[in-house]
Amino acid sequence: MNVHRYTCDIQVMDERMGMSIISNMHLKSISFLSPFCFPPNSKPIKTKPNFTFSSTTTKPTDPPSNYSKIEIRVCTNRTCRRQGSLQVLETLLGISPTHVSINSCGCLGRCGSGPNLVVLPPAAMISHCGTAARAAELIVDVCSSGGADNNDADLARRSLDALAIRKRAEIEFEKHNFSEAETLFSQAIEAKPIGGIHIAYKGRSAVRLATDNFSGALDDVREALVYAPHYAEAYICQGDIFLAMDQLEAASESYAIALEKDPSLRRSKAFKARVQRLQEITLV
Repeated sequence: MNVHRYTCDIQVMDERMGMSIISNMHLKSISFLSPFCFPPNSKPIKTKPNFTFSSTTTKPTDPPSNYSKIEIRVCTNRTCRRQGSLQVLETLLGISPTHVSINSCGCLGRCGSGPNLVVLPPAAMISHCGTAARAAELIVDVCSSGGADNNDADLARRSLDALAIRKRAEIEFEKHNFSEAETLFSQAIEAKPIGGIHIAYKGRSAVRLATDNFSGALDDVREALVYAPHYAEAYICQGDIFLAMDQLEAASESYAIALEKDPSLRRSKAFKARVQRLQEITLV
C-alpha cells in the first residue's frame, strides 16, 4: 500500500457550518471519543455520534467473521519516529486481529505530541501512544464495545506476553532448538491474545514440519488459515508440508494460492527457490 496517499491533514473543516471535526483525545479515553468539537461561538448540530469503534467485542479466540474493518495508521515521520513510533508500529502489527489493518503513514500534524496515530473509522486522532503497553490498550479498546475494565487490562497484558513469548520461540526455532520453540509457540497460543494467534499457529506448524510431525504441522497451518484466510505465509508453510509429504500437486496449489494472496512474492528469492525445487522434483 502506498503510504504517500495518506500524508494528508486529518483535520477536516466545514466552514459553512463552523464546525471542526477533530478527535482530540488521549489514549486513556478512547472509548468516549466524540466526533464533534465546536468552536466557542458555534451552534452544535443536533445529532448524536453514530459510531463506536466496534459494535461487538472481539473475542481473542474467535476466528474472523463479520467484524467491521478497522485501519490504524501510525505516523513514522521524523518527529514521531524519534518518539518511538516504529516500535509502536511493530507492536501493533504483532498483536492486531486480522480485521484490523495496521499501516505506516506520513505526518498527521501535532508534531511533538506523538507518536501520533489515527483510527479509521471514525478518523480519531490518538496522541502520546509511545509504549507497547499503550499500543496494546489501544488495540483492545478499538476491538471492544465499551470502556476499559479489568478484563480489557488483562487481555492487553496477555497479548503483550504472547507477543514476547512468540518472539522468543522464533529465536529458538532459528537456533534449531525445536523442542523449546514448540513449547513457547504453544504458550503463546494458550495465552489467548487478542490477535497474532495465526502467526503462532504458523510458527508451531513450521517447527513440527522441521521435526517431521507432518500431521501436527498440517493441523496447525489449517488452524492459522481459519483465523487468517488471506495469510500468504501460512499457504507457503502448507505447501512446504505437502512437498515434504511428496504431495506435489497439493504443494503446487498451496504455492499458487500464496502468490495470489501476496503478488509481491514474485520478487522473493526464497519463494522462487521453493517453486524451482518443486519443478525439479516434478520433472524427475
